[in-house]
Amino acid sequence: MQIRISQLAKQFEGTQALDHIDLEIPDGQLVALLGPSGCGKTTLLRMIAGLELPDSGEILFDGKDASQLHVRERQVGFVFQHYALFRHMSVRDNIGYSLSVQKKTKAEIDMRVEELLDLIQLKGVAGRFPHQLSGGQRQRVALARALAARPEFLLLDEPFGALDAQVRQDLRRWLRKLHEEMHVTSIFVTHDQDEAFEVADRVVIMNKGRIEQIGSPEEIFHQPANAFVMQFLGNVNIFHSRLEGAPGHFELVGPGGLPASPVFVRPHELLLTRDSHGDGSVPGRISHVRTIGLSVRATLTTSGGQDVTVELAREEFHGLGLSKGDPAFATPKRMQVFKDDYTI
Repeated sequence: MQIRISQLAKQFEGTQALDHIDLEIPDGQLVALLGPSGCGKTTLLRMIAGLELPDSGEILFDGKDASQLHVRERQVGFVFQHYALFRHMSVRDNIGYSLSVQKKTKAEIDMRVEELLDLIQLKGVAGRFPHQLSGGQRQRVALARALAARPEFLLLDEPFGALDAQVRQDLRRWLRKLHEEMHVTSIFVTHDQDEAFEVADRVVIMNKGRIEQIGSPEEIFHQPANAFVMQFLGNVNIFHSRLEGAPGHFELVGPGGLPASPVFVRPHELLLTRDSHGDGSVPGRISHVRTIGLSVRATLTTSGGQDVTVELAREEFHGLGLSKGDPAFATPKRMQVFKDDYTI
């Protein structure tokens, strides 16, 4: 199932939830809608499902207008953040519920449920009830229930949001493997960058009801379209500076300096040294050091009071012999400059 969205718009009490969205989702792709809370990603997902109707615009399934189709006619599987399992039903009955509504025979239901129990690797708990399962098991049951009626596409709204970190990681890998086996056109909503980048074929970055960028995880991280995307995707240092000479060389603007475009540099794209590496080096003193696994995140505070975050390998940092209070320099290895000044 290919989905094409054209000029989709929606307002809630005067607030523009979606601002004339255009988006195409090819058949068989797993696409993540990523953005801050309130950016419109869940509203977009609910419109595709038919749970909300647009004020204007079109939603096309394989070229056919689906904007006014009732949710039951859209052949969609929906997975919610909080599972929404029937508490009084066993795992087996939860998975087979949609098939019983469709008046399938008991033999057909049993066969499909067995297939799905095998797929989600929960055959041993088929007779249990939701309260007897872990969070990760409940979410797998919810996913199996959504797949039971063989939907044309699968929609997932923050599917791992209620789970702890380790379970989330396990389910991410499981969902990616499941998608590679089934190739159901899938869209999932998340505000977690790591989740989107690990699972999705393509990522759609949203902000204030608009799409900021669409691309593969690698394209979006290494080639952000604007300052909003750059800032949203993890830690970033922002220098208000004048660019001078070759790329990689810039001068910080002090008080009374000329207006300048912000320069964006990620912590891992800064070189930390004891000595200056030329005009592009930012001087300061080490004000904070934190070890995070195999990495060290060091804060360099400039004479003007700006904190610059540098991230480097633990061995590399210790090889420099730097400690809190020592003078040091941070030199950009790569930087980004954008004309539009977006902020989160």
